[in-house]
Amino acid sequence: MRTTTGTALLTDRYELTMLQAALASGAAHRRAVFEVFARRLPGGRRYGVVAGTGRFLDALEDFRFEEQDIEFLCSSGIVDEPTGEFLAGYRFSGNVYGYREGEAFFPGSPIMVVEGTFAEAVLLETIALSILNHDCAIAAAASRMAQAAGDRPLIEMGSRRTHEYAAVAAARAAHLCGFASTSNLMAGHLYGVPTAGTAAHAFTLLHDSEEDAFRAQLDSLGLGTTLLVDTYDVAKAVRTAVELAGPDLGAVRIDSGDLAVVAVEVRRLLDELGASRTRIVVTSDLDEFAIAALAAAPVDAYGVGTALSTGSGHPTASLVYKLVAREDHTGRLQPVAKASVGKPSVGGRKWAYRRTAGGTATAEVVTREPMETPVETEDRPLLAELVRDGKVVGREPLAAARDRHRATLAELPLEACSLSPGDPAVPTIFK
Repeated sequence: MRTTTGTALLTDRYELTMLQAALASGAAHRRAVFEVFARRLPGGRRYGVVAGTGRFLDALEDFRFEEQDIEFLCSSGIVDEPTGEFLAGYRFSGNVYGYREGEAFFPGSPIMVVEGTFAEAVLLETIALSILNHDCAIAAAASRMAQAAGDRPLIEMGSRRTHEYAAVAAARAAHLCGFASTSNLMAGHLYGVPTAGTAAHAFTLLHDSEEDAFRAQLDSLGLGTTLLVDTYDVAKAVRTAVELAGPDLGAVRIDSGDLAVVAVEVRRLLDELGASRTRIVVTSDLDEFAIAALAAAPVDAYGVGTALSTGSGHPTASLVYKLVAREDHTGRLQPVAKASVGKPSVGGRKWAYRRTAGGTATAEVVTREPMETPVETEDRPLLAELVRDGKVVGREPLAAARDRHRATLAELPLEACSLSPGDPAVPTIFK
């Protein structure tokens, strides 16, 4: 199997068949504006979270058709020779604007705007949506979990429940929205996400006794390690753990049973044994609702796997990539929009602002022309320049996105924190 180092074949066939027909008709080189937005938020959620922009910028820099790619496309009859020649020289030379990572978005928010020729911009649809839909979905779930957890740290542990590369992206998006660490080493290597992890039940089962397993882990990792105490009998395991490690044992992990009840029993036992500083970490199919239900339990940290890596029931952010303006025969950009039943769009290149009052967001204002002077003194522009003339200019560190997300959540109205289904916390106003 031949491999490719670029990202251009991470796309749908119809992008290339559209390109071929547009090249033949002469429309391919018309200026065009595409927009990424969600018509609605999935599952009645109160806000969405932008994530994946940095990964999209990386993919854009590698978006080129190599010789073996073009050979495959032409020999398979997917594109004709003139289209293959165009693809051989393809480099995106347009502009991209977008909401910054960590920012909240709402129905109709133009979270990414792509300007270029139709030929250049249409080819980016699939790669943009595949990255943004996944990462924004994970980010929204992670944000809700982090709010439910409050000051208690969260560990992302979902790598074994999703595609191997999706796991890396999920860990990145989770950290962006408040997770303290991840079990995924590639996310640590590529994005600097702190990593965490100690042992599974298999490690205990490997040894002749639970005591032998705990001793081996303590000898290797030190007293600050986390011991898994529910392989056999929880109370016995806690006693063994403290007997071996003493009061300086870092933490114990509970991975089964009624977590709230077991956590109370373990906390009582730890305190009786003098290990009052030993923390309790809970795992086992947690989501934002389970985390919220454990708010009163003596839990110090949560490990979240399946629910996080699958968007907690909503694995896509419902984002679309639509043409909103195109060049006419006079050389001017004209708004275009779908009128499909249930799938309408709003035409025209847009600008977006977050309107606030007293530090609280009151509206998402979307306009066809940029505001030279904001209508309200607290209107904040949301679209940042990401790509200029094909060159990435808007890359930023992940830490900046984490800070932005914290600030964004503080700006949203109180109802945004509700876990129950409801309307978007902020209305979108088109002007």
